[in-house]
Amino acid sequence: MRTIGELAKAAEEALALVTGQPAVVEVEVFAAANSALLTRLNYTSHIPCNGVEEPKSTESYGLGIQAVFDAPDGRRIGFGSEPSDLTPDGAERALAKARTAAVADPEFVSLPARSASPRALANYHDPRLMEIDDQSLVEAGWKITGGALRTFTASSRLAALAQDDDALRRLGLIVGGDVTILRERVAIASTAMPRAQTDETSLITAFVTAMVESRGAKGSGASTGTRLDHFTDEAGVEAAQNAINAIGGERVPSGVYTVVFGRQPVADLLNNIVIPACAAGAFYSSSTPFLGKLGRSVASRHLSLYDDGAMPGLMGSKGITCEGLPTGRTDLIKHGVLAGCLSNWYETQRLLRDPALEEKLGARGPAAEAALVPRNGFRFGAGGGRQFDSPPGVAASNVVLEGAEPLTLDEVIRRVGSGLYIGRIWYTYPINGLRAGDFTCTVVADSYIIRDGRIAAPLKANAIRINDNIATFLNNITGITKDVKGTIVWAADEVVYAPEVAVTGVHVDEIAGFMEELD
Repeated sequence: MRTIGELAKAAEEALALVTGQPAVVEVEVFAAANSALLTRLNYTSHIPCNGVEEPKSTESYGLGIQAVFDAPDGRRIGFGSEPSDLTPDGAERALAKARTAAVADPEFVSLPARSASPRALANYHDPRLMEIDDQSLVEAGWKITGGALRTFTASSRLAALAQDDDALRRLGLIVGGDVTILRERVAIASTAMPRAQTDETSLITAFVTAMVESRGAKGSGASTGTRLDHFTDEAGVEAAQNAINAIGGERVPSGVYTVVFGRQPVADLLNNIVIPACAAGAFYSSSTPFLGKLGRSVASRHLSLYDDGAMPGLMGSKGITCEGLPTGRTDLIKHGVLAGCLSNWYETQRLLRDPALEEKLGARGPAAEAALVPRNGFRFGAGGGRQFDSPPGVAASNVVLEGAEPLTLDEVIRRVGSGLYIGRIWYTYPINGLRAGDFTCTVVADSYIIRDGRIAAPLKANAIRINDNIATFLNNITGITKDVKGTIVWAADEVVYAPEVAVTGVHVDEIAGFMEELD
C-alpha cells in the first residue's frame, strides 16, 4: 500500500505541474490509496466446510484532478483521474481528461477555500490494522466463528432438541458472513491549500448471519471498531443467540402496532430516508420532506440527531474531508427541530446563492450559513474507501441518534406494553419520491412479539412488511434507549451510533406464507 509520504509528494508535484498549464485557473489534486482485506465465514454443521475461507484483498491508488479552465465563453470546470500512477505523467493524463470533460457550470463558484477552523483529529488510526498479515486476518475470522459455535453448543434449548453431538449437527447449524478491514490513505493539495494535507484511517467490521436451518430460525450479529486489540467474538455470539431465540417464530396479522425499532432498523431508516433528506442537495432540488423547515419542528422533542466526523474513537471519524476541510459536528435535528444540513463546498455555495434559498431551506443570511458548513465533502465508494477517481459528494460520517430520557431497553418495552420488537429489516427504500417521506421495508430476523410489557415470543422471519411514512418514526416516539452501538447497513457510507426507538402507530402488513422462504 502506498505511503502517506508518497501520496503527499505526488499531490504537491502534480499541483505544481498543473498550475503552470495553459488556461488553468484553479486546481485541486486528490491522491488516495485504499486497501480492503476480507475473510469469509462459512460454517455448516451438516455439510463439509472450511469454517473460515481464505483471505481476500483489493488495493487501489491513483490521482484525481479537478481544474477550472478559462475558455472563450467563460470558465469551465472538469475532473479527470489516472489509476496506479502517481508520477508527473499520470498527472498530465489526469489533467488532459479534466480538460476534455470540462463544462460550463453557472452554479459553480470556486474550489474550496482554506477553513478558519483547525483540524481536530490526527494520528488516530491503528497501526496494527495498517500492518495486519493474512494469518491475523484469518484468526479474526475464527474468533467470530468460534464465538458462534460455542454459543450453539452451550445452548440448553438446542441440547433439548438434540440428545447427542450427531443430532446437534443434523439441526443444520450455519454461520456465514465476513470480517473486513478497510485502510485508507489520502493527500490533497490545491491552489488555495498548496501544502498537501494528509489523512490515514483504519477500521474493522464483522457481519454474521447464523441459522438453525431445520427449525427455520435465523439470527444476525455485527460489530464495528477502529482497533484490532478491541476486536472480540461479539458478532458471532450475538448471531448464534439470535438464531436460537428465533426458534418457533409466530406470525402476526396486518395492523397498526407500537414498534420498538432495534439498532439495525434505526440505522437502515436513517441511511435510506433521513440522512438523504438532510443533505444540502435534497434542499436545492426540493426533494426532501424537510423542505423549508430549518428552525421548525420535524420530529419529537425527545429526539436529537447529529453527525460528527471528528469524534475520537468512532469508526466513521476522519481528520479532514476529501476537500481538505476539517471535519466536525453538524446538528441535524436538535430536540425535534431541524438544525442543519450535510454539505460539501459546492452544494453550500450554490444553495446560499439560490434566489429561492429561503423557500427551500427555511432561512437565509447567518442562519443559513451556520446550517450549511461544508463538513461532509467525501469521495466514498459504496460502503468504503476514499476514491481518487471521483469528485467530492456529500456523505455522513458518524451519525448519532440520542433521546432526552436515559431509558434502558427493559424500561422501553415495559412502556410499550403490547407490540413488536423489530431487530432487522432489509429492502428499505423511499416510495413516491423522497420528498413524500413514504417508505417500505421487510422484517427479516431478530424480531419478537411484545405482550404485557415483556418479550413473549419470536416473530417469524419474512412474515411482515412495514409500510409507513418517516414522519411516523420521527414524531410518534415514546422512548429511546440510552445505549448506542455502532451500526453499518449494506453499502452505507456512514456509521450510525444507534439506540433502540419505540414508535406508536406503525403500519404493518402481513406477507403471504410463500415469502417466508425468501431472504
